[in-house]
Amino acid sequence: MHFTSEKRLDDGVLEREFILGEIPGILWTPASASASAPAPLILLGHPPLGLRRMYPRLVARAQHSAAEGFATATIELPGSGDRPRWPAIEQAGADLRRAMGAGEPVSDEIVDALILPLVDQAVPEWQAALDSLLPLPGIGGPVGYSGGVISIGIRLAVVEPRVSAAVLFAGSFVPRVLFEEARQVTIPLHVLLQWDDEGNDRRAALDLFDSFGSKEKSLHAHLGGHTGVPHFAGDAAAQFFTRHLEVRPGCQAGSGR
Repeated sequence: MHFTSEKRLDDGVLEREFILGEIPGILWTPASASASAPAPLILLGHPPLGLRRMYPRLVARAQHSAAEGFATATIELPGSGDRPRWPAIEQAGADLRRAMGAGEPVSDEIVDALILPLVDQAVPEWQAALDSLLPLPGIGGPVGYSGGVISIGIRLAVVEPRVSAAVLFAGSFVPRVLFEEARQVTIPLHVLLQWDDEGNDRRAALDLFDSFGSKEKSLHAHLGGHTGVPHFAGDAAAQFFTRHLEVRPGCQAGSGR
């Protein structure tokens, strides 16, 4: 990991941009974080629209989390932003838009072609980011995952033992194979659902929630479309992480759960 820039935001949060291999990312740490008092880490997921486009929303989430004592980090998704284009994914996205525009059902083939390659590549990249982030001074476990493509969150919750809790947004298509993986998820979950999301199958979102194997899971449904998530929903998510990512005595960076 190589840091490429560093600045202090108005609230004292330290923002550092980095490159991990060829993957751009950003790390935010609260002013209170130090080697002797490391902050728990939340991975900020996001849709594949590019970090530059998503930056205003990401930095707002990071500052909100820093006020609660959390460090946050994000990385550019494959095929997004300044990373090399991914023609197969772009074609699947075009097929999706064409089907939805014509009022046709979105086939499993389209969903698989759009989501599964992204999950297969993005999850190991998130794990590589954790490998580099957790040993840094001021960063400590446990780790949470928040938002973004829900299929990435599902896979990460299954394969990465360092992730202790997750806030997931039921706002994207999910391949059927990920419904099966959801049964293997056991960490605490806080799931957000926009009830009137025009691009999301509400019935499928409810079925997915039912599939999660977690003993502690809660579904928070709000009226409104995809971008209408109420502000107080962020406060509830922060409270969820405060409960589950409290630094425990003897918990060291990279030590897992």
